[in-house]
Amino acid sequence: MIAATIAVVALSGGCSDKNPGNTGTPAPTAPSSSTLPSDGAPSVTDPITDTSAVETDPCRAIPTAQVEEVGGKVESSRLDKMALGNGCTWLFAGSPSNVNAGLVTGNKDGLSSLYAQHKSGGLTTFKPVDPIEGYPAVIYANGGEDEGTCTLAVGIRNDLVYTVIPRLSMRHPGFSDACGMATKVATAAIKNFKGA
Repeated sequence: MIAATIAVVALSGGCSDKNPGNTGTPAPTAPSSSTLPSDGAPSVTDPITDTSAVETDPCRAIPTAQVEEVGGKVESSRLDKMALGNGCTWLFAGSPSNVNAGLVTGNKDGLSSLYAQHKSGGLTTFKPVDPIEGYPAVIYANGGEDEGTCTLAVGIRNDLVYTVIPRLSMRHPGFSDACGMATKVATAAIKNFKGA
C-alpha cells in the first residue's frame, strides 16, 4: 500500500481556528507500477539526492527568517516526528496560523502516488501547477478545501515529495492566498536544498 499522503496529516501539525474536520488526506492506494514515474506523473529530471539532514531535522530546510519574509513574524517552531516523515511547523505570532513542511519519506512513489489517486477518483482537488525551481508540483486535497489552507507537494525525486501545508486563520494577511504562501515556502526550501 502507498502511504503517500497519509503523511500530509502527519506533517500538518499546528493549530487553526477552524474545525479540523476532514484533513484532506486521501486514502492510500496500491502502486500501479514498480517503475517511477508512473500514472502520468512527470519525471524529476534533476533529483535532489542529499536530503538526510532535512529528513532528520526539517526545520533546517528553511531558516526562520525566510519563513518570516513569506508569512510574517514567527512565534515559535517545532519538530513534528511522524512515522511517514518528520515535519517542521512554524507558528505565526498574533493568530492561530501556521505552515508545516517536510519530506514525506514514507511515500516511496513520490508524485506518482498522487497521480494514481487522481486517476482512480480518490482526490477532490488535483491541480498540477507550474514547476517550482524546475521541480514538478501538485496542489491536491480529498475534501476539506477551505480558504486559508492549501496542500502542495513538490517532487524533488521520482520517489520523494516535499509537502508544504499552510493553515491560516482569517486574521492572517495571507489567508486568501494560502497556495501562494505554500509556493514561496517550497521555493525557499528547494533553493536551500540545492545550496543556492
